Amino acid sequence: MGKYFGTDGFRGEANCTLTADHAYKVGRFLGWYYTQLNRRKGDDGPARIVIGKDTRRSSYMFEYSLVGGLVASGADAYLLHVTTTPSVAYVARTESFDCGIMISASHNPYYDNGIKLINSFGEKMDESVISLVEAYLDGNLEAFGKHWPELPLAKRDQIGRTVDHVAGRNRYIGYLISLGIYSFKGMRVGLDCANGASWNIAKSVFDALGAKTYVINAEPDGYNINMNAGSTHIENLQKFVVDNGLDVGFAYDGDADRCLCVDEKGEVITGDHILYIYGKYLKERGKLLMNTVVTTVMSNFGLYKAFDELGIDYAKTKVGDKYVYEYMVQNGCRIGGEQSGHIIFSKYASTGDGILTSLKVMEVMLARKKTLSQLCEGFTFYPQVLKNVRVADKAAAQSDPDVQAAVASVAATLGDTGRILVRESGTEPVIRVMVEAENKVLCNDLVDSVVDVIKRKGHAV
Repeated sequence: MGKYFGTDGFRGEANCTLTADHAYKVGRFLGWYYTQLNRRKGDDGPARIVIGKDTRRSSYMFEYSLVGGLVASGADAYLLHVTTTPSVAYVARTESFDCGIMISASHNPYYDNGIKLINSFGEKMDESVISLVEAYLDGNLEAFGKHWPELPLAKRDQIGRTVDHVAGRNRYIGYLISLGIYSFKGMRVGLDCANGASWNIAKSVFDALGAKTYVINAEPDGYNINMNAGSTHIENLQKFVVDNGLDVGFAYDGDADRCLCVDEKGEVITGDHILYIYGKYLKERGKLLMNTVVTTVMSNFGLYKAFDELGIDYAKTKVGDKYVYEYMVQNGCRIGGEQSGHIIFSKYASTGDGILTSLKVMEVMLARKKTLSQLCEGFTFYPQVLKNVRVADKAAAQSDPDVQAAVASVAATLGDTGRILVRESGTEPVIRVMVEAENKVLCNDLVDSVVDVIKRKGHAV
């Protein structure tokens, strides 16, 4: 992670941490850099860069700032308008764009925003390019064997243009529909669009596949994205499913790269449940390549016990769908993801895709002729308690011998009946202490035993 870009882009409060000037400069760099790369390959045409945004009021400001920077550097900017992060990845990958940009702060509140950069393969941008973007923002760019105190402006016929590219978003919708191998006719499906990027996409996909679709939180006003809605406030969808007698419900986040589910009984189905359901489904059909499901260190202890029972291997990566995807590519795995609902189906997408995830869950329900609750049988979700401690120095807190001794003591207490995980946040000055055990009281007590040591040693602020 760099100074500005974390595991999921450049994110922060709009016009505080992340400003319109930042966006303009990011556009200036990308437009210039990819045009230069094309020149060096003998292509005199402008760089082609595709942009999507979510429904935050500030997304329009950042879109215009990015476009201004791109065209000023000689690139052509293609606008998908309000759309999902995975749609930008899909369009970048399938339509030969030099890169893609998504304007979103995902599940964060409306006053935050972010810039996610996507390479030409539809993947998270290469760290080498991110480093160059950050160097330019700090005024110390070294590229192509030269120092650039400022980048040249395009002149005359070299100035770029803006292209309305809503057709790309429509092709993505068509692609999703094409993945529906079963008719959804007769299925009553609830969708919570979080007043975000999926609001004008998800329903049309389910309707096209024949579902009776019921939608909540699909009236964005620029301020209500994720507000008591979507995957971070799934209790609303739980009630909606039960009250309306629905077969299943799907909740997306602000940019729809994650999905959580609600079964017919109103119970929450996490990303770990989805990994269990689909991993088992692939295993049964002999299609689980490498016999491995890729998880993160935050996946539930119960998931691993369930996989052990099924004879399914698993890998554990650092938290972040970026790391999950990297492992999948390097090792040829088909399915991976996070408990939060970032699920990657490598055969169909290069990033987490909430709508795609909901379609694949529907596929298993219809193929196996089972309810979602029935598909989860065999997976016992262990109670989990996670507490965040704001600290002055993350590394110092985690390396403190007394903190390490407290963690070791908890691990010894749990043995093979649970686990403890202590890790540094990738985006905040926070230590996360998590315990999974057979009951919640024990989880709380053991987490507090570690948190108390962190505080007693003076690390907390």
